[in-house]
Amino acid sequence: MRLTFVGASGTVTGSQYLLECGGSRILIDCGLFQGYKQLRLRNWSRPPYEPRAIDAVVLTHAHIDHSGFLPRLAAQGFSRTIYSTQGTRELCRVLLPDSGRLHEEDAAFANRHGFSKHKPALPLYTEQQAEACLSQFRGVDFRQSVEVAKNIYVEFCPAGHLLGAASVRVSTREGTITFTGDLGRPNDPVMKPPDTPGPCDYLVVESTYGDRIHPPIDPEQELLDWLKPACERKGVIVIPAFAVGRTQTLLLMLARLRARNALPDLPIFMDSPMAIDATQLYRKFADEHRIDAEECRRMCSAAQITTTPEASKALDSGAGPKIILSASGMATGGRVVHHLKAFVGDKRNLILLAGFQAGGTRGAALLAGAEKIRIHGEEFPVRAQVGQLQASSSHADANELLAWMGKLPNTPKAVFVTHGEPAASDALRLRIEHELRWPAFVPESRSVHQLFDGFPP
Repeated sequence: MRLTFVGASGTVTGSQYLLECGGSRILIDCGLFQGYKQLRLRNWSRPPYEPRAIDAVVLTHAHIDHSGFLPRLAAQGFSRTIYSTQGTRELCRVLLPDSGRLHEEDAAFANRHGFSKHKPALPLYTEQQAEACLSQFRGVDFRQSVEVAKNIYVEFCPAGHLLGAASVRVSTREGTITFTGDLGRPNDPVMKPPDTPGPCDYLVVESTYGDRIHPPIDPEQELLDWLKPACERKGVIVIPAFAVGRTQTLLLMLARLRARNALPDLPIFMDSPMAIDATQLYRKFADEHRIDAEECRRMCSAAQITTTPEASKALDSGAGPKIILSASGMATGGRVVHHLKAFVGDKRNLILLAGFQAGGTRGAALLAGAEKIRIHGEEFPVRAQVGQLQASSSHADANELLAWMGKLPNTPKAVFVTHGEPAASDALRLRIEHELRWPAFVPESRSVHQLFDGFPP
């Protein structure tokens, strides 16, 4: 068995692992690189395999850094089945066409305004290409084993990160390897906790927060503490939020604050078409989360919905106080960048970051205290207050990752630490070696490892 780390090595984005066994080739995840330009350029380069030769793709979950390269892969010749949970399949029906549409809109905007170095600027893939690859999906129930290629079986185990999110356990004649995907938290306010891991010979574990511990603070109170001062100064609060997962958690907290009259009376807008569709899926997959029917109704009705580009543009002309929830969560694209252009220059306003900010993104620059940010070829001064929510992450922190791994019923031959910035991955590697006393490695990008053949040495 041979494992190639195509993506998510030295970064939290671009998750993609090539597993070769007995003449079969499967991909675990197929995500987009985001953040630094040198990473984003990888989306345009030919992958280190022939797409037509891939026998199957297996997705851990729907987030774009795990699924967003699929339309490009299909356009390059991959024509076989994409396996995922039922929830992931439904979310990808929302996320992937929207991603294609954004690529087209960004290219068209660049061409109209002439700030691209490419003449003409082209989309990585189109909405039509994204729609086309959806026919390749096959939904699989949690905890059901399915043969995805000759003598290669996979089982999806709930990971607690968002609807449909799974850890994937791959079984072959040689042995087993588990990919955590993005692992959720045991006490997440929305999602149920991850399943206890089953036995495996090798483990590939995420490390987004491998060097951090989430603070023991109430997430609703933390949100309120940011919102109230901005409301008092009649500011506009822009919250870049991932359309799937984080937006729904924020809507739930806003609904709860409103229900107990803790939140000032102000309009809340959800300006993300795909977040609108994704939120409705929480009703369909009610058995995967903790929210009862009444709270789900409140969550779904907590915000006014803007569906058209015209309605979105109108938000930029009104005064505060008001809250605008809009994707993308790292402010790399989508409607939120237009809201940043409108509101980042006013000191009354608040830009509240709600999730992890990968290096090289606008969100990371704002968090680092940038005095100006570049959007659509222009520089915009940053005068608004910038904050970040610390207590509402949907990723397990370092202690929670170690606790989950500690429940493994056997000692794996090796643990590969991926999906993290270098410092986070190496910090988690050290803790695995010192506390669990397991061999752990941080693989380099595109490194190839021969498993069950003397590895580790």
